[in-house]
Amino acid sequence: MSARSEPGLRAPQSGTEGDAVTGERLRVRIAAELARARSRTTLLTEVVDDADLMRQHSPLMSPLVWDLAHVGNQEELWLVRDVGGREPVRCDIDELYDAFKQPRRDRPALPLLPPAEARAYLGTVRDKVHDLLDAVTFTERPLVADGFAFGMIVQHEQQHDETMLATHQLRSGPAVLHAPPPPEPPAGVAGEVLVPAGPFTMGTDTDPWALDNERPAHRVDLPAYVIDAAPVTNGQYQAFIADGGYTDPRWWSPAGWAHRLREELSAPMHWRPDGDNWSYQRFGRWDRVRADEPVVHVCWYEAQAYAAWAGKRLPTEAEWEKAARWDPVTGRSRRYPWGDDDPTDVHANLGQRHLRPAQVGAYPAGASPLGVHQLIGDVWEWTSTTFRGHPGFTAFPYREYSEVFFGDAYRVLRGGSFGTDRSACRGTFRNWDYPIRRQIFSGFRCARDARPDESHR
Repeated sequence: MSARSEPGLRAPQSGTEGDAVTGERLRVRIAAELARARSRTTLLTEVVDDADLMRQHSPLMSPLVWDLAHVGNQEELWLVRDVGGREPVRCDIDELYDAFKQPRRDRPALPLLPPAEARAYLGTVRDKVHDLLDAVTFTERPLVADGFAFGMIVQHEQQHDETMLATHQLRSGPAVLHAPPPPEPPAGVAGEVLVPAGPFTMGTDTDPWALDNERPAHRVDLPAYVIDAAPVTNGQYQAFIADGGYTDPRWWSPAGWAHRLREELSAPMHWRPDGDNWSYQRFGRWDRVRADEPVVHVCWYEAQAYAAWAGKRLPTEAEWEKAARWDPVTGRSRRYPWGDDDPTDVHANLGQRHLRPAQVGAYPAGASPLGVHQLIGDVWEWTSTTFRGHPGFTAFPYREYSEVFFGDAYRVLRGGSFGTDRSACRGTFRNWDYPIRRQIFSGFRCARDARPDESHR
């Protein structure tokens, strides 16, 4: 693993003057990231009226106004009160916006802050955060070293922005979100990529804003395997449907088949038959399904069934990360498939810029050294791995971020989606959800064991 620091977060100077320069650069970076997250939150909550903000559009999701005040409450708890040691702004609402105490299905019945009051609350909290950002030092304790607490709050708000985008996908009514289409691919991507046997470094010890479940860096030795060069596309998934994939229990695990029957699954979420093709509802608009886009809104059981039908399997989390980060020339693990630099528009489909997955092959600059495409952005990719801590895991700064979710109930997703911000996505970032979930922007790619004649190439 490289000891190279995240661009923009550290400078190479040392000593008092260097520390001051580093601190000022970090303050500028944090302020910009906080503003960028708030801009997205504002857009997602101002395109609908107050009644729509207060409404629960699905029992799987919170009312948008809950998410709005919740991001402010987390910012107050961690930055204003903990980092800044300031007096509470609204301690009377802490329990209302505690995600562990208030299940999503129950949140509409809570005495939530109405939209105008929630926005005023966010503004007050942010003003206090800017005041303390001007004075804070970044060398005192682990919570503030390298601006970690600020980075955690940036990522938290951007994660809720993706959750709110998923709520928009579930809401009824006319389209209110608009975005240009992704770039056209210079060439399509198909086939498989061989990943040679051998060790690589998984996780990180050096990324300053990496969360606890991404740590620590550790060596993982894998046998040779083969992974799809791109996510499974709508066209490939339509072949599975056309071949009776949803009606043949051979391809499904017992739990998956029971879930398919119970929920009467017959296609990805938001699809409907359209003559001899399919249409897909995307943020209030119906469009014909594009064969060359990654399939999205499928649950883990559906992904697992497709992989079995295709004669493959889902990759393990370690296989996904090695394909995404390992450089066979240097032997080191990169921060991203393309290197250590932050994503730009040419690397990946992130940040809700296009509100849809890009066609496969649209981001050749973002491919890994092995030639695996679109590992970052477009769709979260299901893996076969259950969610657990890396060897040597230590909860930080609180158990509820990761540790309470460890176990067999959740499956790990990797890579981020078109709705994920670059601040909440990197080669080590880990997402997790129940295997039945498909309201998230989830897709997958397949893998298989390498044959003897392949593994010695």
